[in-house]
Amino acid sequence: MKRASGLLIVILILYACGNNADIQKDFSSYERAKLHPVKYDKPAIDFFEGALLGNGGMGVVVTTRPDGVVIYFGHNNVWDIRVAENNKEKIRTFDYVFRKVKSIPDTLSVLTNDAWYKEYSEMAAENYQKPYPRPFPCGSVLLGFDLRNAELLGHKLDISNGICEVYLLTAAGKKIRLQLFTDQKQDKLWMRLVDDQGKLVNNIFDRVRVLPDPSGKDFPSFKGNEDLTAGKLSFRQILPYQEPEKYDPSNGHPKDKAFRLTAMVSSPLEKTTRINWDGNREGMGFLEGSFAEKDSFIGCISLEEGLNIKVSKELSPSDAITDESFNASLNISTMIWKDYWEKSGVILKDEFLERIWYQNLYFFNCAVTDGVNTPGLFANWSYNNIGTAWHGDYHMNYNTQQPFWLTFSSNHLEKNLSYVNLIEFLYPLSRKWAHEYYNLPGAYFPHCGYPVDMTMNSYPVPHWGWEICETPWAVQGLWWHYLYSGDTGYLKSRAYEPIKAAVEFLVAYMKRPEARGSQWNDTKYHIFPTIPPELYALRPGFKYNYDCTVDLTLVKFIFRAFIDATKVLGIENSEDKLLADVKDILNNYPEYPTADSPKYGKVIVSVPGEHSQVVYNVPNALITVFPGEDHGLSSDTSTLRLLKNTLNNQQNEGGNDLVFRNLQAARIGMLDLEKFKRQINYCLLPNGTAADRAMQVHGRYGDGGDYGFMDKMGIWFENFALPVVVNECLMQSYNGTIRLFPNWPADKDAEFHNLRAAGAFLVSASLKNGKVTLIEIKSEAGARLKIFLPWKTGGTITGDNGKTIVHESYFEADTKKGEKIYLKP
Repeated sequence: MKRASGLLIVILILYACGNNADIQKDFSSYERAKLHPVKYDKPAIDFFEGALLGNGGMGVVVTTRPDGVVIYFGHNNVWDIRVAENNKEKIRTFDYVFRKVKSIPDTLSVLTNDAWYKEYSEMAAENYQKPYPRPFPCGSVLLGFDLRNAELLGHKLDISNGICEVYLLTAAGKKIRLQLFTDQKQDKLWMRLVDDQGKLVNNIFDRVRVLPDPSGKDFPSFKGNEDLTAGKLSFRQILPYQEPEKYDPSNGHPKDKAFRLTAMVSSPLEKTTRINWDGNREGMGFLEGSFAEKDSFIGCISLEEGLNIKVSKELSPSDAITDESFNASLNISTMIWKDYWEKSGVILKDEFLERIWYQNLYFFNCAVTDGVNTPGLFANWSYNNIGTAWHGDYHMNYNTQQPFWLTFSSNHLEKNLSYVNLIEFLYPLSRKWAHEYYNLPGAYFPHCGYPVDMTMNSYPVPHWGWEICETPWAVQGLWWHYLYSGDTGYLKSRAYEPIKAAVEFLVAYMKRPEARGSQWNDTKYHIFPTIPPELYALRPGFKYNYDCTVDLTLVKFIFRAFIDATKVLGIENSEDKLLADVKDILNNYPEYPTADSPKYGKVIVSVPGEHSQVVYNVPNALITVFPGEDHGLSSDTSTLRLLKNTLNNQQNEGGNDLVFRNLQAARIGMLDLEKFKRQINYCLLPNGTAADRAMQVHGRYGDGGDYGFMDKMGIWFENFALPVVVNECLMQSYNGTIRLFPNWPADKDAEFHNLRAAGAFLVSASLKNGKVTLIEIKSEAGARLKIFLPWKTGGTITGDNGKTIVHESYFEADTKKGEKIYLKP
């Protein structure tokens, strides 16, 4: 192995023999994104047919119908913040419940056949059965027109800049467009009506109407405001802090929140009448107006949210709605979009996967930004009950983590800060729960949570609330952020404390006398009791409730991360006791459970004693590959054979596997890209997003069920992570060594720009005509570079220190910031 040192920003450029094309020097991810619009060639009458817009805080859905445009609004910060926290004393402690469950006969088929446990679990679930907290929709705005004057043809969403164009045909045969986009700095939606040249045209809309969401029936009544002369319609909604039986609507509460939705148009409005279906004259209702002037149409819809005492009580003066203000906002927002896109990009000789890559990165940017609430299950798009299933909350056994998986390799670490914020928000509650419920040090992260004030675990039901994996899983993304950024300041100030607290809890939990001793017939530290995600729940006699594969692999991951973190921060001496405990446990660690498959041989299973034919919900069996990262392409031959057997044998019922399972397959170089594409296509909705869909029976789903029952629960935020699967096919670096095109067919050209590798390297590479023609790597943190070269005979490395000839397919070099290296065969 050849080792080089003293090399800073590392740019490796690998030239293939002959006159092959190199990486495009003038490549623009912004321009590439423009090639992949979301189109709809007819009225999009359904919420899930409409165009998705957003700025990371405010979310907008633009739907159309034959006689108008309906625009729905939501916001990551706007929630029904009421929360039930009853039965605190009845829940008691972990030790109490553990002893009670332990005494239940193991002859029962399920724990709920025991009267005490049935009553206890129902009591513990009582708070979660309330309809709140949940995302609260922010209302909608209707623009209506006379079908005799225009026809609505469809819409196109340009994902490069977030502009949605609704196409209309006037009675005179002229094609015009309604342009809409969200301001990327303010919670505003801008609109204007133009011709094919972008020039303002006469207004074809007859009326505008603001509609409060119909789901707020048990809330204080909204307060509407009209200023027809100024072209304004608005309403204000209070979001009570307390539950209905405790809330005094006349006095409110100091922590009440509120929002105001205001539609402003460039024309004065007036009230008009119409003849209704029974022949009577009918006047316009409240928050509806006709356009008094028809020379042009420009509009702006703003959303104000926050504490009730800070959200304006009345309509306030605002700047005029003009084409200049539209363009000023558009120019700033376009620059923000350009900056976002230029972080990374791909060019694939696979139009479908390239489109999926760009469109989902677009959706992700619409849904996430630092400084507002972390998105829940359905992000910032909602209407009525859409977006409220499972409270739209944070599920910590993959759902919350998954969308942020793409931030690392896609070079969007700024977006992962939203996840870091969430862990910091949950951290005090997690410490409190570890202390009061478990009587243990550190932090135990909950099964689920909300972005509201909480003083107790929102789901303390043992049969899911005892999933130990959720604690290391919660803080894993904090370590990855350091691993991919090399930012020691961040590690010290934001990541280390929650990681350490998780480790403190896990060490104490595994050192309990119940988790080690003669009863186990070995000297190992066990994870007991625990529960595999979405499988078995808590069982009589604790069958299937110890040493789950997901627990073993994620606890091992975070233990190793903690060891590395103390080295990086130079605090090994001060953490010597905790480090000694961690290493002691790792030296006496259980093996991953396996079983024999009649067809595939030895396979990994989710828990000891499990058979090989289980139909999983979460892809538990291959979880050591991802997110455990204990196994992968660097594993030895026998382990790789075991992983291959496990992948071939693993059955998933669907709903939670579109990204997860396919990412696992890519990590071991076994993803069938054509099959992956077919599964994505199966899950795609008209708006371009992928829903969670069932795949098979014999798990929790039956023959009589609707395989698309989750389609209309909301916009599935978690599936925006689809680009990470593509990234892992193009480049992998999870163990610190870069591999190029590990799951990409050699006969299909591919090029990527600035994918981020562990060690804070930005990597660009091109595969053309079966050969890697160019690689560029930039070292941001001066870490040691490790890479498998694409030639068995090595290559020539040219850097600031001259040329180095490498005769092997593996290369290592120390790097420093600012240095460049070029490699060729």
